[in-house]
Amino acid sequence: MRLVLVATCVLVLGVASAGPALASGRANELTATAGPEFSISIDQSSVKAGTYVITVNDLSKKQNFHLTGPGVNKKTTVPQKGTVKWTVKLRKGTYTYVSDPYADFLSGKLTVT
Repeated sequence: MRLVLVATCVLVLGVASAGPALASGRANELTATAGPEFSISIDQSSVKAGTYVITVNDLSKKQNFHLTGPGVNKKTTVPQKGTVKWTVKLRKGTYTYVSDPYADFLSGKLTVT
């Protein structure tokens, strides 16, 4: 009985201490999309510096999603379609995202403060 009580206390303490970390991980998520018809976007225009999980939905065989900025250079490929997740550390500055084949008109900016 005593062993069960100790194990339960350890489990409860472990979950309680992980709570803030889990909550903060959920807060640092971004979703980016390329396509399907000549469009590119990311769901925020400005975020605070930190580590983010970016889910990229590449919906076009003719486009890709390419993110560059301080310490980051990540991209999907043409002609692949699909969803990928990147974990990136975003530092203060301006990040640019483009579809490389159409960079002259498919682009945007993400500001990190």
